[in-house]
Amino acid sequence: MRGRVRVLVVDDSAFARKVLREVLGRSARIEVVGAARDGLEALEMIAALRPDVVTLDLAMPGLDGLGVLRMLGGPGAPRVVISTAGGESFDVVAALQAGAVDVVHKPTALATGRLYELGDELVGKVLAAADATARPVAAVVPLEAPAPPPSPRPATDKRILVVGASTGGPSALTQLISALPADFPLPVALVLHIPVGYTEAFARRLDGASALDVVEAHEGLPLRAGLVVVARAGVHLTLRARDGHALAQLDLQPAASIHRPSVDELFLSAARAFGPAVLAVVLTGMGDDGLVGSRAIHAAGGTILTEAESSCVVYGMPRCVHDAGLAAAEAPIASMAALVLRHLA
Repeated sequence: MRGRVRVLVVDDSAFARKVLREVLGRSARIEVVGAARDGLEALEMIAALRPDVVTLDLAMPGLDGLGVLRMLGGPGAPRVVISTAGGESFDVVAALQAGAVDVVHKPTALATGRLYELGDELVGKVLAAADATARPVAAVVPLEAPAPPPSPRPATDKRILVVGASTGGPSALTQLISALPADFPLPVALVLHIPVGYTEAFARRLDGASALDVVEAHEGLPLRAGLVVVARAGVHLTLRARDGHALAQLDLQPAASIHRPSVDELFLSAARAFGPAVLAVVLTGMGDDGLVGSRAIHAAGGTILTEAESSCVVYGMPRCVHDAGLAAAEAPIASMAALVLRHLA
């Protein structure tokens, strides 16, 4: 993004607003254009100031942060980094599914030193959010949404679907998984870059939005058709084959990975265990996690699909795979489930 990043701070605490404005203002790349005390004031200031990024407190009286997120949208909507004092994992996941691009944790006690410690992390996440391609905030998929109609069970040689996502991933994964039919013939294993402590809540919300069964991964879990396994944040998810079926393995190694869980580690293990029977999907995300694993899947005869730039919050991970010539096809997220099903026929 050219020029300084214009940021609006939203928090019901006057002390938090003061500190957040100060720590953000230390960056030469950031201009704090205003501060709002509640959700309604935030919406008014967003319309008037048109900030690039909003730091949004989740827990506010009246219209809370989740309510603000649900009311944003359309061309030019700002990127949102949510802030939380913890203990709100379900709300944090709902906010990420609603289009927030990242989360920062602020201390529960208003201790000056601890709030100032957020400075580097907050600045980094605000700048990363600003660098994301401007997209409309995706609508939340209702938890009571009707299940998609059954589709004819395709005669496929594929035995596992593996999926990787990062920035913008909660919303993208919700759209993809909720669009798969109840009789989907493959087990699904997915990696999402998300802070530790949120994958169980994400799996529960995704389970409520999907005709498939969705659970957080645990060691030795057998994968079956119609089951979606979400990698636990902070631990790699890998697959091994036993009697032709996939079992989940959790591992802290390699500890040197930039991301844990790593899309690469999931994809590499799938390529080793199932070779040409792997179908992989790389969704929105910053960086290149998944590229090494996609090379292995491609070399083993498997198939890789990528999200099209038009729907990505950040066209980083899919771009790397696409530009390397590894993708068999691409589609915007709204059409990705249909593309997956076509590649099982």
